[in-house]
Amino acid sequence: MKALLSSVLVGPAALRPWAWRLLGVIAAVALSGAAPVLQAQPAPAAAPVPPAAEVLASGATRWQLPNGFTLIVQPDRRAPTAIHMVWLRVGSMDEVDGTSGVAHVVEHMLFKGTPRLAPGEFSRRVAALGGRENAFTARDFTGYFQQIPAERLADVMALEADRFAFNQWADVEFTREIEVVKEERRLRTDDNPRSRLFEQLSATVWQAHPYRRPIVGWMSDLDAMTAQDVRDFYKRWYVPANAAIVVVGDVDPAAVYRLALQHYGPIAPGAVPDRKPRTEPEQRGTRRIELKAPAEQGLVALAFKVPQLTLRESTPEQRAAGEDALALSLLAAVLDGHSGARLARQLVQDRPGAPRVADSASASNGLWGRGPSLFFLSGVPAAGRTTAEVEGALREQISRIAREGVTESELRRVKAQWLAGEVYKLDSLMNQARELGSYWSLDLPLNAGEQLMQRARAITAAQVQAVAQRYFGDDQLTVGTLVALPPDPNRAPRRPGPALRH
Repeated sequence: MKALLSSVLVGPAALRPWAWRLLGVIAAVALSGAAPVLQAQPAPAAAPVPPAAEVLASGATRWQLPNGFTLIVQPDRRAPTAIHMVWLRVGSMDEVDGTSGVAHVVEHMLFKGTPRLAPGEFSRRVAALGGRENAFTARDFTGYFQQIPAERLADVMALEADRFAFNQWADVEFTREIEVVKEERRLRTDDNPRSRLFEQLSATVWQAHPYRRPIVGWMSDLDAMTAQDVRDFYKRWYVPANAAIVVVGDVDPAAVYRLALQHYGPIAPGAVPDRKPRTEPEQRGTRRIELKAPAEQGLVALAFKVPQLTLRESTPEQRAAGEDALALSLLAAVLDGHSGARLARQLVQDRPGAPRVADSASASNGLWGRGPSLFFLSGVPAAGRTTAEVEGALREQISRIAREGVTESELRRVKAQWLAGEVYKLDSLMNQARELGSYWSLDLPLNAGEQLMQRARAITAAQVQAVAQRYFGDDQLTVGTLVALPPDPNRAPRRPGPALRH
């Protein structure tokens, strides 16, 4: 991956300097089970623009193409550039046991060719246009993007529509690429004790919900995965009604609509598969795991199950849960939202008569997603301190807020910083596109950011104290502890695997 968006995002595959064009010809004739075909109906050069289904104060416009694609366009004329993204409302949570990691493998394989393009040629053509591109897989969604000069938007639309509808490759391409994915897993998880701890923590927190599976997949599932597993997942989920096209930059919305109708409009529609509910059983007691691994320092992580914000609340109970989710995010900011926040002052910095407990400490709240949310606390013990001491210190900070509340000045500061961050990040065209795409993927209103800021301003100190009292008991807690062991002198250095593209 060229860029790792977060610890839960994984990117596309490595490219090698092979004779890709010849292999592309072989793939075109050797492959079975191709994706949905394009309908033989040319789009009009200047299709009429229908009324927008949704128009934001920011100028973003949303349409629905006749075949099911959602199109979202946000003009921003500060520079002659544009971001073009395709979002799929499918991620690792849509996999089934035995094929974990397949959503991520599909993302890799979309760089491996179509009848028109040899493996790797997509990336070379985008580079020739003066652009850059990448992709990512998360629990809730998959995304593909290009940043290009605005006048080359039609070119990347044609490329992306082609691989969306016609992705195909020979089995030999899958055989090579699955080894790249395995190496990615080794590098980012198996050889990283902290990543392994959080992977095992998720598998313990969630008993029935698919969030328990790692995005990159379990190694045994990658070992057993077949090319047909990947083709089947692609054909099942890569349909227009499950996708959104997002364009942000120096563009005219009506012109973008006509381009989208021209390039994406001929793709045959398809039904989005039914998603069966997978409700997590109620947790009724603390769960604990311990991972022993060679590491320089230990680590303790606490995961509490908490409500989430949906912004589509239809009952008073849903509205109350949403208010709690916002108050929990402000609580996380009070604890860890700036350099002088409570965890830094109380746990990490030396104080007179109270040596520091941790080298680092953090707090975060999930807030929203297609699945349930967690509130995380974590810390790395300082020299001479234990993970048990850090765990106690973290919980004491929550207990203190539950007893004493937070000050109005604390709350004003974290609100101002949070709201400023929400505004400043939209200076980036890429962040604007990511926001719009993620809101669509999570079935949130496209102005979710504006609604978030409005509602966050109204959260009171009493609400922050109330959630500290309500959600941090033992019954909804899972604790993961990394026990640091010395290096194994008998372990041979691992040979490097296939080069990663990202």
